[in-house]
Amino acid sequence: MKWKLPRHWRVLVGVLIIVLVAAVIAGRLIPGQEGDLQYVDQAEEALGLPEVDAGRSDVTDSIYHRQSVRSYADEPVTQEELAVILWSTIGITVDTVSGPTRAAPSAGATDPLETYVFVQDAVDLEPGIYRYQVEDHALVKTVAGEAGDALASAGLGQPQLANAPITVVLTAHYERTTGRYGDRGVRYVHMEAGHAAQNAALVAQDMGIGSVMIGAFNDDEVSDLLGEDAGDPLYLIPMGHMSP
Repeated sequence: MKWKLPRHWRVLVGVLIIVLVAAVIAGRLIPGQEGDLQYVDQAEEALGLPEVDAGRSDVTDSIYHRQSVRSYADEPVTQEELAVILWSTIGITVDTVSGPTRAAPSAGATDPLETYVFVQDAVDLEPGIYRYQVEDHALVKTVAGEAGDALASAGLGQPQLANAPITVVLTAHYERTTGRYGDRGVRYVHMEAGHAAQNAALVAQDMGIGSVMIGAFNDDEVSDLLGEDAGDPLYLIPMGHMSP
């Protein structure tokens, strides 16, 4: 009759073997082991980079000169300028076989953002609130009348919201993205809003139009101004021509 270890000893030996194998694998992956990544002393002298020529392109020039602008010249925004600004946020760039792509990258092409604009002084446009209709590259008026003072009130009294010729508002329908990516989709929506806002700021800068990013506002009051189904407001971006 062959002798063999009791069952509980065999289980223990099996567990030990698994632990040893796991330790070997972990040892190969942990940074700092020979042949793998190693953390270095960041106190070492930094490596200098070549000087940046901000004038090398229109993009770098706009990035270099862009700054927060809160007062604006007494000059209306043209429809051509407004069209470029709105398009740069969520507009269609290339309509491919797999569908249209947008000016700002969107996680999984879920396109959660909407763009609205408060118009106070624009050529051949009545004051009011308009929604940018992406598919037709068109404006749809949602609210008629001067809304700058109401927006400034919702924006905690910031005067540039009352005085800007236009204020671009980015809103989000989170469920379009979270429906695919779960809670992490919230992060993706915020990343996309940042891309869209920066696009708008840079193309505006290129046309001599200043802007400032505003995140301090009463969400519910802004939502009430925009109306139902507008989504959650994320950014208010007042814009206008810069004074000489």
